[in-house]
Amino acid sequence: MTTLFISDLHLDPARPAITELFLRFLHDEARGADALYILGDLFEAWIGDDTPSPAADAVATALHALAGSGVPVLFMAGNRDFLVGEDYARRAGFRILPDPTVIDLYGRPTLLMHGDLLCTDDTAYQAFRAQTRDPAFIAQFLAQPLAARVAFAQQARAASQARQSELKQDGSAQFETVTDVAPAEVQATFQRYGVDLMIHGHTHRPAIHTLAVGDAARTRVVLGDWYEQGSVLRVDEDGMRLESL
Repeated sequence: MTTLFISDLHLDPARPAITELFLRFLHDEARGADALYILGDLFEAWIGDDTPSPAADAVATALHALAGSGVPVLFMAGNRDFLVGEDYARRAGFRILPDPTVIDLYGRPTLLMHGDLLCTDDTAYQAFRAQTRDPAFIAQFLAQPLAARVAFAQQARAASQARQSELKQDGSAQFETVTDVAPAEVQATFQRYGVDLMIHGHTHRPAIHTLAVGDAARTRVVLGDWYEQGSVLRVDEDGMRLESL
């Protein structure tokens, strides 16, 4: 049996083919898994569980059916869908995990993260993240009418795109550094949680990294996105495979 890890699907009505690919994945391969972990950014944007979305409804139905077949589905919020709440979780049949979370993966303690907490060189984003994850901010935001929430999300997306354009104009090296994980934070996180395996997404740079922390070898697995890759990490008792659908 195999445990599956995915992240950064960024499901959006503008990209229906990705949603269809995901629904096929849930109906086919995922049905035989030990568990499915979704490590954030399942959706391109999420402004509340009350948002009308036929695509989100279809995904919830498919995830609930997968969970109902006996495959546990675990969800960790990303930077795009951190407002996914318990109402949608019930509809989709999944359990929401805190970020970070340590699990037992076939006898190996493993740290799961979305990955944005590791990108500490992007100080502007970290400040925005701290603001928007504050419970008071979330309660105030979700109390607003749907139209106001849509407008805020559009403004935030435009600001993010402008920020990325600014970084690219200053040189690709700065863009790569700021939008990737900070090596010092990766090392500190390994030491903080005392594990030798970390799995995360967010950066859209799929790879399996081996690094030394202290006197021990550690492994950091980065999941890819689903814009073009359909990235899936398959783990069983014999090892792991990071592949593309």
